[in-house]
Amino acid sequence: MNKVDIESLYQRLAPKLTNYLVANGTAYAVACDIVQETFLRIWKMRDNLESDEARVSGLVYTIARNLRADFFRHDKFVTFREKIQDYELVSDETQSKVSDSAYLKGRIMKALDDLPPLLREAFLLFQVSELSIREISLQLGIGESLVKVRIFRAKHKLRESLGDLDIL
Repeated sequence: MNKVDIESLYQRLAPKLTNYLVANGTAYAVACDIVQETFLRIWKMRDNLESDEARVSGLVYTIARNLRADFFRHDKFVTFREKIQDYELVSDETQSKVSDSAYLKGRIMKALDDLPPLLREAFLLFQVSELSIREISLQLGIGESLVKVRIFRAKHKLRESLGDLDIL
């Protein structure tokens, strides 16, 4: 039985996992803590893991998703979105850019939040975490064709929501 190289797994998945958690409304610092705890648990399981990368990747995301749910269940007063700070400390031109950026971020986050949960999860795993269709399929326990359909529908709904912006 081939064993998993935890170090290379961490280097490959930690940034993607962090992005996935942040895109799902987790504060960056909390996302980093969740990623660390996830890989600590993977480390403890290392002797029982086989080298099927897609399955191990799915396990990593499942552990992180459960840890995130536990965190929010235990701390109901967490701020879900980080705020852009210190507008007063920058020039008018920079304030305008920051305001535009904050507006775009708000619109995109609202559009993502408005997606049905199943579509949002498949979309974020694919676009933000850069998982393959197969990895998403294994993680969610659904067929690859259903993953593709969910991603397609999420993109369609996002285009409808954000169609007036010149970013698509």
